[in-house]
Amino acid sequence: MRTLTLLFSLMVAFPFALSAQSAGELLQKVSVALSEGQDDYAVSLFRQSANAGVEQTEMFYLTQVEKSSAVAPRLANELAAYYKRKRNYDKAYLFYREFLQYHPEDVSVLVACAEMEMMRGKEKDALKTYEKVLILDANNLQANIFLGNYFYLQAERDKKKLEDDYKKITSPTRMQYARYRNGLSDVYSNGYSKAKDYLQRVLQLFPSTEAGRTLEKIKKLETEIK
Repeated sequence: MRTLTLLFSLMVAFPFALSAQSAGELLQKVSVALSEGQDDYAVSLFRQSANAGVEQTEMFYLTQVEKSSAVAPRLANELAAYYKRKRNYDKAYLFYREFLQYHPEDVSVLVACAEMEMMRGKEKDALKTYEKVLILDANNLQANIFLGNYFYLQAERDKKKLEDDYKKITSPTRMQYARYRNGLSDVYSNGYSKAKDYLQRVLQLFPSTEAGRTLEKIKKLETEIK
């Protein structure tokens, strides 16, 4: 009797846990919803299915979903979001790219894709993706922050290398000094100046203390280099 009472108490306290559906059951419902044109319901079920069993859900997407259908990119986006939450950045990137085949100018997904490229150590790929974002949305805050910091850090590395190489010269000639100064000028034009443009846009969009500090450093360097 005590066991039955305990079981009843658990059923009252956790009704949803006992009625949880498997990925297979949910995917069967996805199939029915898709066949009846209930795309929103299908996407909701698909999201639940990913949480119940993502490998089975991914296989369903790859083998059972008509890729020319309007709902296909939405399902790909659900898988991408799931893998991003689970920090499986390779899989998340794969499905964000899948989504972009359908909607190549979707800014929010381009930004998400750039994030995955960064997490996968593909900084140059992220750079290109964020540049595409700014073509579509010049005021995208995340893209401006990334590009401002990217070009600033690149310029800092290039400047340090120039200075270290120049310090190795015991008695530099005028030609060597001129070459050093020209190198600094190039670093400013190709790095600091670009960073300045992006970070100024950041301050127009958001009162970033960090961006303001970096801009002050760039202004100081500008007077030293020019």
